Amino acid sequence: MSHALLHHRTFVHPEPRDWVVMVHGAGGSSNIWFKQLKAYRAEFNVLLLDLRGHGASKAIVKNLIEGQYCFRSVTKDVVELLDHLKIRSAHFVGISLGTIIIRTLAELEPQRVKTMVLGGAVTRLNRFSQVLVRLGNALKNVVPYMWLYKLFAWIIMPKKAQAPSRHLFVREARRLCQKEFKRWFRLAAEVNPLMRYFKEKELAIPTLYIMGENDHMFLKPVKEMARHHASADLAVIQDCGHVCNVENADRFNRLSLAFLNRHSQTVEPPPANAPAA
Repeated sequence: MSHALLHHRTFVHPEPRDWVVMVHGAGGSSNIWFKQLKAYRAEFNVLLLDLRGHGASKAIVKNLIEGQYCFRSVTKDVVELLDHLKIRSAHFVGISLGTIIIRTLAELEPQRVKTMVLGGAVTRLNRFSQVLVRLGNALKNVVPYMWLYKLFAWIIMPKKAQAPSRHLFVREARRLCQKEFKRWFRLAAEVNPLMRYFKEKELAIPTLYIMGENDHMFLKPVKEMARHHASADLAVIQDCGHVCNVENADRFNRLSLAFLNRHSQTVEPPPANAPAA
């Protein structure tokens, strides 16, 4: 267990409400939820966090045991934060690689996950993605990491309409150091074997996938995953790409909040040590 908690912010509703925990993707930070926060905190208690090495959690890497990252160890950071805040269970909303962390948490401690909203979900790397990962691994020690990150951001979000999302993720990624980027980059090797296991093992947790119709790398495998799981629904946002919570925030908010409210009990009180922001 690490000695430092992930950097986080809590927004406590004045009435007893369920908790919603929002998990960003690799290279991002909790800042990517800026278009969701106002709408979400009006209806729920909200926990925003920065994953290890990201955003304001960059400093805690010094306190973590050296070694190769895995999705399980990164997820345990989130569990430790939930324990600290005395959040027994919550709804989880994630984007991109953050969706894998949520699914891993649901595997480790399913009793803590009321629902999952998985935006721009990564459920499999296709052959092109795998080639990019191998190329990145070959070049990561000789090419500045921001060059690689900009390249991957452009490949995943190539259209002009996706430029704001692309620029947001590149801006957030500048806060990573090269060593930290390499650690997270290695996680890509875990995606396919881990998601094959998740595809075969369905959890009885209500799940909503929200995808952009122009998410050319990840939409097709998500459709396959949703067909295999009776507890999962899929919503596709037109004229939208991978970072759907930014590109069409209004539609993402309406879809996700309607889903969360359908499954909300609004009975869990806020923890005593989580003051309203």
